[in-house]
Amino acid sequence: MHPSATLPEAPAVDVVPIRRVLVSVFDKHGLDRLAAALAAAGVRVASTGGTATALEKLGLAVDDVSAITGFPEVLDGRVKTLHPHIFAGILARGDRPDDLHVLAAHGIERFDAVIVNLYDFGGAIARPDCSPAQAIELIDIGGPSLIRAAAKNHAFTSVVTSPAQYDAFIAAVARGGTTLAERRHLAAVAFEHTATYDTVIARWMARHAGLVAVPPAAVPAAMNDPPLPARVTFELERRLPLRYGENPHQSAAMYALAGTHLGLAGLRQFCGKELSYNNLLDLDAATRLAGLLQDPAAVVVKHTNPCGAASAGTVAGAVATAMAAHPTSAFGSIVAVNRIFDRDCAEVLCGPGLFVEVVAAPGFSPEAVEMLTTRPTWKGSVRLVEVPAGDPWEATAGLELRSVAGALLAQRPDDACDDPATWRLATTTALAEGLTQDLDFAFTLVRRLTSNAIAVCQGTSLVGAGIGQTSRVDAVRIALEKAGDRARGGVLASDAFFPFPDSIDLIARAGIAAIVQPGGSKRDAEVIAAADAAGIPMVFTSRRHFRH
Repeated sequence: MHPSATLPEAPAVDVVPIRRVLVSVFDKHGLDRLAAALAAAGVRVASTGGTATALEKLGLAVDDVSAITGFPEVLDGRVKTLHPHIFAGILARGDRPDDLHVLAAHGIERFDAVIVNLYDFGGAIARPDCSPAQAIELIDIGGPSLIRAAAKNHAFTSVVTSPAQYDAFIAAVARGGTTLAERRHLAAVAFEHTATYDTVIARWMARHAGLVAVPPAAVPAAMNDPPLPARVTFELERRLPLRYGENPHQSAAMYALAGTHLGLAGLRQFCGKELSYNNLLDLDAATRLAGLLQDPAAVVVKHTNPCGAASAGTVAGAVATAMAAHPTSAFGSIVAVNRIFDRDCAEVLCGPGLFVEVVAAPGFSPEAVEMLTTRPTWKGSVRLVEVPAGDPWEATAGLELRSVAGALLAQRPDDACDDPATWRLATTTALAEGLTQDLDFAFTLVRRLTSNAIAVCQGTSLVGAGIGQTSRVDAVRIALEKAGDRARGGVLASDAFFPFPDSIDLIARAGIAAIVQPGGSKRDAEVIAAADAAGIPMVFTSRRHFRH
């Protein structure tokens, strides 16, 4: 415990007049009105480098920090304010005679306010061309130290960290000073600001320093991912208040990492009712699957599972095919596409008997927005949501997070595309020419179905799905029943191996032309023999895609 912690608290000072301030800002927005107000109030200003130059151009007299410290800026500006003549002037307690004696003995003057904002490290690392060396130079050292010092001493020192605070600060200067309540609030905001800043740096530095990576030779052959970090720090901010959660009696909101605007954290809603908790879960499922498909594609989702999905030569063609896969389930669904949602797509959804809750896309044409918000009977209900492109996992150190009671589960996202060139034909029955693309499409879809999962596809269209079953043979039966006659000549994908050959018997009776599955069962030989006996080629991918 610090010795001063045992001393009795002196009565708090309420109003502190602003007579001398330190200004050092990276973001120079609003500096003109700040300079004018400080000049009008006769406030003495000390400043550094580019900020001092900017203030002098605005007609404000400035004391250069180098003149105060008696030491020039060195190391390309890395060291400017880190000096007792600066920090003692910020940290001195105005009600402590011993503090004031130290200032007088060393010729140090107090600062009543510190106005500092930090290098834009987050913005810099978001640029694709930002090198590690450039990023490191934008790790602010003096700025956070000044802010924390002033925030710690908020009983006597005001700390301003954003141009958005200038107007309130200027008003306080004009009326005679800041109140203790104002300084406490500014200090709280300041500590949040530096905590967020350090978190962004820590996440980047962990990746840069290799704390979440190891040399390839140290990674087991079956694992391409590096080990997960031992500690992860995130700051979440509420982005979207929700009417309720999964059910009306549950309160809910959507939170996102501070500064993150990719994935659903950056969604932009054009029209319609508020998004619900369940809408957002379905949006996540729909947009993630649509993003896995390379050709123009559409995905129709209900209760986080695709009930229709297709790729085609055009997005409109994909939308039409996906909506037709299971019209009953598609009613009240969420539709996501992986290209611009244009007029032709809107024409499909404006057809009779259709109703969707949400349409998600990387962008919408003006004609599509006009049609969907004026033509259908459900025009007042549909939400049009633009979801920006980009890697949404960058902000979470590459981790997909999921909550369990009292903890978080973390894993690398299962978002990398499979490569059919690495697959193996397990049967002696040959694969017909042209079926590889269909198998690739089916295996891409099945990875986004809830396990145990089976996808039946005709060409590049989902026609039947067995979802969330406790036995694989039941998942096969349900998928084939939903597909009906459309299963004949189609392909079937399983998210994990077949534990017994019983599923093959059902598949053969349905007329499936080819099977794709990971393989890896103790009974693979029996399953392969059953497929050969039925004359069905079966491909092994060696990669499982459970989704719970």
